[in-house]
Order: sequence, then structure tokens, then C-alpha cells
Amino acid sequence: MDAIAEQLRAEFGAAGYTVEGVAERLGAQANRALARNETTLATSRTAVGEPIDTMIRLFLLQRAVPETTVRKAFPQTYPQLLALGIIQQHGDEVIAAVDIRPYAEDERQWWVVADLTPGLDGRREPMRPDYVLGIAPASLSLVKLTVPVKAETALDVGTGCGIQALHLTDRVNHIVATDVNPRALQLTRWTAALNAIELDVREGSLYEPVAGERFDLIVSNPPYVIAPPSDGRLTYRETGFAGDSVVEQLVRQAPGQLTEGGWCQLLANWTCIKGEDWQQRIASWTGDRAAWAVQREQLDPAEYVELWLRDAGLHGRPEYTSRYDAWLRWLDEQRVEAIGMGWINLRNLPGSLDAEEWPYEIEQPIGPAVLDRFERREGLPADLTGLHLVVADDVVQETAGQPGAEDPATIVLRRQRGMRRAEQADTVLAGFVGACDGELSVGQILDALGSLLGRDDVHTEYLPKIRTLVTEGFLNY
Repeated sequence: MDAIAEQLRAEFGAAGYTVEGVAERLGAQANRALARNETTLATSRTAVGEPIDTMIRLFLLQRAVPETTVRKAFPQTYPQLLALGIIQQHGDEVIAAVDIRPYAEDERQWWVVADLTPGLDGRREPMRPDYVLGIAPASLSLVKLTVPVKAETALDVGTGCGIQALHLTDRVNHIVATDVNPRALQLTRWTAALNAIELDVREGSLYEPVAGERFDLIVSNPPYVIAPPSDGRLTYRETGFAGDSVVEQLVRQAPGQLTEGGWCQLLANWTCIKGEDWQQRIASWTGDRAAWAVQREQLDPAEYVELWLRDAGLHGRPEYTSRYDAWLRWLDEQRVEAIGMGWINLRNLPGSLDAEEWPYEIEQPIGPAVLDRFERREGLPADLTGLHLVVADDVVQETAGQPGAEDPATIVLRRQRGMRRAEQADTVLAGFVGACDGELSVGQILDALGSLLGRDDVHTEYLPKIRTLVTEGFLNY
């Protein structure tokens, strides 16, 4: 495959089949339409029949193209593409059997191989059980969540089309990519070959393919959809595991697969069981390791079922109602009152879990902020009074109140970066923050405030709040 991939790269490059080349060829309006899965404009823009037009029509628009035109676009690789099953010939026309899509990030240019995009021009058919998803919002969310550390080894569990592994290649020496789906592994190998990167690709579930090995970084966008056992299961999003146990096992077993200080980061769905605290459930998974779980969204069971039935292309089909009823009934039997959707970060160091709901807008990529938050928690001394703090340069103070009032009714400290948090402060805490210019220590500032206000409880009341402000990046030391 490597020799064919090198020739195919050359053909893509000669035609200008890159993110910039496609954007220029189609124009802004057709590109926006294609992002909405509408191909009519793009089809009209690619009527000339140049090699780049052929590639766009085959792989992005999923249109049949005359054989002679395809041979012109792929003069070196046409027979091999047929033999590999990447394209298929039907009479005088050729169609693509997979999606090969140019993708660029941080000035790097790649091509990603996945199954054909469903839903183009409103045509939505049920997906094959072993369907391999391409570049999707969830996979890009994990890319942006991953901490920007250089590592010797990394593991991509449930690699799919290999998008996570691609992003790790410039900072990890050895990457293992695993999946239970043989088709996913084949397409990942093609993606790796097409981009001339080395991947150790293995078949198996969870950590079985890497038993006894340890990694500096584990990332996973696992098949986390919480669904009943079904013949219609889609491998890329559902498993035979009960409830959210696939996520639970990934988290519980991660410390045994990590080097000391290593990271495990994954996207996840988890069940919110009647009478149970979801945060405590996740804390039982992370144990005595440092971890941070963020619930970005919570759906009730009906919303959840509707979301994933639409995703599978079943909305409006005869089986929709029966699948809907069975799924909802199963969730009720499991005492599920809601499903949380978010991410879990675990670092293989002693610590505890922070778990929170945060449905608000955040900075992307968020990975640098994740790394910074863990390092702040790990580095803070038990006694803060000797620290000399400085206000972070992205912090603004907002006040509100009646005109002419001696003090504002509310004071809010707001960060513009990272999680973009807002912390409400009273006049004492706001005064403390305003004095943090690095000159005086925490203890000296609190002593001065206590003396000014005639209070002897300032240390007791405000040190925990100061710790939070430092952990969340409002104050630097």
C-alpha cells in the first residue's frame, strides 16, 4: 500500500486536491452548501472535468464519473484503486466506495479515509453496521481537548478513521491505534499510508490489545452511546456493554495502562440514575487518581433517543417508532432519568475528582487550559499565605448596582480564556484581587484587609476562595 499511497499523494498534489484547492475550486457559497450536505452548487462548479473536479465529484459529492475522466485524474493508480476497492467501476462510470477527504490543521495537510458521508442532498439510508465515521464534531472536540504534551508513547482506543492518531504524530514517538472494527482498522491503515505516518494498528476491545503495556497518553472517542442490545447496533457508536460501562471500564482500568503522570482523556456519555449523584458515580471510577469530569450537556431520555435515531438515518423510516419505544422502555427499566454528555480527564497521579456541569462557551482548543489546571492543582502548596500573586491578563471585573451607591450590588470576575469562567466576588475578595500585583504576599494582603475592616476571620473565609481563583487561572504565582 505504501508505494500506491505515495503515487496517490502525488496525484492529489498535482491536481491541487487539498483543503485550499477544493475551497478555491468550489467558491465560498458552494463550500458552505457542501458543509450543509447540499451538493448541487458544488456539482455545477466541477463540470469542467479537470482532475480536481473528478476527485471532488468522486470522493466529496459521491457522484458517478465517466471512466475515461477518472483514468485521466489517476493515471498511475487507477488499477490499484479498483483492486483495493477504493473505487468501483460500473459500465462506463466509476463511483467511490470510500470518502477520501483533504483535511488541514495548524498548517499541516492530510487526507482522511472513511466511509461515504451519509445524508447528502437529503438522501438518508441506514448505515452499514461496521460504518466508519469520518471527521466529525465529536472527534475534533477530542483533538482540541487533548493536552499539548510531548510523549514517548500514546494509545488511541477506538481509532475509527485515525483522526486522533494523525494529530499525535508530531509529538509522540510511538502510537498504537486500536479498534474492534476490522473495517475501521483497514481505513486507518490507508489513512496512515496516504499521509506517510507510522502507526501500530491492532484489533481488539478496550485495553486487550495492549495488555501489559503502559502509555504516556491515552485518548479515546469510544462508542459511548447508551443503547439497548440490538441487531441494528452501529459499531462506531454502540457496544454490547451495558449502559455506560464501556466508559467506566476505560476510566477504571486507565491507571494500569498509564505511566506515572500519564494522561487519559476521553469523550463520554454517562447515565444519571434516579436517586444517585452522577458526580459520585464517576468518582468511583477515577478512585484515588487526579481527575476532572465536565458535563457539557444533559438530555432527558426522549431527547437522547431521538438524537441517535436521527443520527442513524432512521427518522421517518418504518422501524423508527418501534426502535424509539424499545429504547425508551429499556432506559426506564435501567432507572435512567437523564444522560450526561461531556469529557473525562484523568492523570495518573494521586488526587481526587473534580466534577462539574459547564454548558457554556469555552476557548478552543481547550487542551492547554486542561494541562494548566491540573498543573496548578498539583503545584499549589497547602499554605498559600507566602505566595505572591498576579492577576491574569485576561481577567476583567464587571460591577452592577444602583447609581450613586457606595458599593456595587454585584462584582463578577470574568476570564476571557480557557473555560471562560466567571466568579462572583464581594468587595473584600475584589479588593484582594485588585492588590495582587506581585509585591505583597497573600498573607500580607489579607492581614491588611483584616486590619482595615476590623475583622479577624479574613484568612479563614477567603483563603479557600483564593485557592479557587488560583486553580482556575484568575491569579498566577
